[in-house]
Amino acid sequence: MKNKDKVLVIDLFAGPGGLGEGISATTDKKGNRPFDICISVEKEPSAHKTLTTRSFFRKIESMPEGLNFYNQYLQGELSRDELFEKFPEQSELALRETLDGPKALGEDNKLIHSRIEELINNHDGPKVVIGGPPCQAYSLAGRSRNAGIENYKAEKDHRNFLYLEYLKVLSIAQPDIFVMENVRGILSAKINGKVMFPQILKDLRKPGKVTKMKGVPGYKIYSLVTPAENSNNPQYKNSSDFLIKAEYYGIPQARHRVILLGVREDLGCIPKIIDEVKRQVTVEEAIADLPALRSGFSKQKDIQSDWEEQIANNSKILTKLLNNRFGNEATSTLALYPIKGLTRSSSQKSKVKPKMPNHIKEWYLTNSPKSVLNHETRGHMTSDLLRYGYSAAFTKLSKGISPKSRDFPVELAPEHENWNSGSHADRFRTQAENKPATTVTSHISKDGHYFIHYDPQQCRSLTVREAARLQTFPDNYFFEGNRTQQYVQVGNAVPPYLALQIGKIVLNMLNS
Repeated sequence: MKNKDKVLVIDLFAGPGGLGEGISATTDKKGNRPFDICISVEKEPSAHKTLTTRSFFRKIESMPEGLNFYNQYLQGELSRDELFEKFPEQSELALRETLDGPKALGEDNKLIHSRIEELINNHDGPKVVIGGPPCQAYSLAGRSRNAGIENYKAEKDHRNFLYLEYLKVLSIAQPDIFVMENVRGILSAKINGKVMFPQILKDLRKPGKVTKMKGVPGYKIYSLVTPAENSNNPQYKNSSDFLIKAEYYGIPQARHRVILLGVREDLGCIPKIIDEVKRQVTVEEAIADLPALRSGFSKQKDIQSDWEEQIANNSKILTKLLNNRFGNEATSTLALYPIKGLTRSSSQKSKVKPKMPNHIKEWYLTNSPKSVLNHETRGHMTSDLLRYGYSAAFTKLSKGISPKSRDFPVELAPEHENWNSGSHADRFRTQAENKPATTVTSHISKDGHYFIHYDPQQCRSLTVREAARLQTFPDNYFFEGNRTQQYVQVGNAVPPYLALQIGKIVLNMLNS
């Protein structure tokens, strides 16, 4: 029997599932969730494991004992295998949704395409394709790295053409609507000296022409934030009209991404744009209720009393340096001494009440787990602890301005040949408590220098859970893999709360 009641969703290049999370959480007027993710394609093993765990969770959360057993897994009382064994039907569906293992478009096309064909042959309702090709070749940082590779040629980098795999799926599935996301660098990326983005738009409008498949419908491409000059034949003055600045849409992070909405030409429906929020969500509002933690040592044995002694000694140095910069009166308002008894990880919820606006509070905390997940600090070099403390204190005293390299005293300058060149001016960046965060990227997995916590007493970089909050993952979203892999997953994801708003627009179009 063909399924007409649900919207079939195909999630490509899914990562840990941020885009799919928001889309699948979209509800209709009756409170039902019409979007059904039937296939999620992801090749990185740890992200795939996270994706499968979340798919499984969505299938058991409304079942008797579902949340109870899931919480037992989160608290370490059940293994993942034991959890899956308690719900064999749901675990089989989750594994099938994620193709029973990591898969890559361009490498595993036979399996992926046949699975998509099977799904659409058994579905009479609307279809939606979501996802965005990996961004390393388009991102400004990726292009900078590529420029340093001898004999690198963009036209030979297969990553520049992964969007063609997206076109193949569009040609097979012929969805009513598609959502394609990528970094802002895609707007300026070039092949053979020619900007690629206009050609990408042209190809997305006529995917069948590129894939040489007959009977493929055409698509109109819309911005989600800029009204088209002619809604029936959408035209935009600038490529940047497709750029979504997430901080204006309830995300506590200045994440700027290109998101394209493709609508099948024969549907005749026109999307609304996302409503801007009246007030931006700050870092403090997003993470202040999470347990305070201390950093660790990366180059020596990690002993709590040694850390407290080190931070206490640092506070004396910092007081002198900050007095020279801001004056004694301003510096006297700061708490720099270490908080006694802090641990490096905590699953115990703090007694601090959440400060976030109600709309985002409900999103984070609905079906909140009994424990705090993925909340563990990394270790730092002793010399960097002093720089972290200075950066966090400087940011507080300057009301949200993180120091550049020129703002650091000479005695805190690292042994880095480019420190004074200007190319690494913000090597140590504190995420100001009174603003949205800067873009959370996969670089957070490296050293944490760009993601320093605003509290100088904790003297550390952000945890995976704090980064996940800035990305608007719900608190019950568990990231599998080791800590480095978790950071990469969070940094590469689409903010789920932004995806939820996109889901509402897509649903309204399908209903119209």
